[in-house]
Amino acid sequence: MARHRGTVLMDTNVILEAHRTGSWPALTGGYGVETVEDCVTETQTGFQRRRPERRIDETRLRERLAGVHAVGVLERAALAIRAGEIALDRGEASLWAHALSRDDDWIICGPDKASLRCGVMLGLHERLVSMERLLDEVGHRPGTALREAYTRRWHERTLGQLVMAQRC
Repeated sequence: MARHRGTVLMDTNVILEAHRTGSWPALTGGYGVETVEDCVTETQTGFQRRRPERRIDETRLRERLAGVHAVGVLERAALAIRAGEIALDRGEASLWAHALSRDDDWIICGPDKASLRCGVMLGLHERLVSMERLLDEVGHRPGTALREAYTRRWHERTLGQLVMAQRC
């Protein structure tokens, strides 16, 4: 499969997993990775409970990102109208609100089931990708195994279930 050349929007969980597995440089070097302010804020939440090697320096994080976007009230309202009652956390909701305001070639990487359900409900399931797929496309194999929710297999199985449930 050819590597995606457009924007890769990443949620907080993927940023944390990429740092945990040492994959962050591969992802940001291989893609135009962007996120939203709420996701950056979430990477800093709870840092005092993390071991020092798991802490993410916010300045360095921002330097590696191709963009960090603020999300306004109008973008949030547009998402609320389209996504209805799907219970997204703040970062995911901001990421989707931002994504829906774009007109370029973007994809979203985030393993949360509510976020995947949102993508399916919006008819955008082809824009949802696993972290493992992104890493495979840039030829990176992390030294530390990815947690299950970041694998291609989990992503495809879960997305398939959500697509089938949406059709019923």
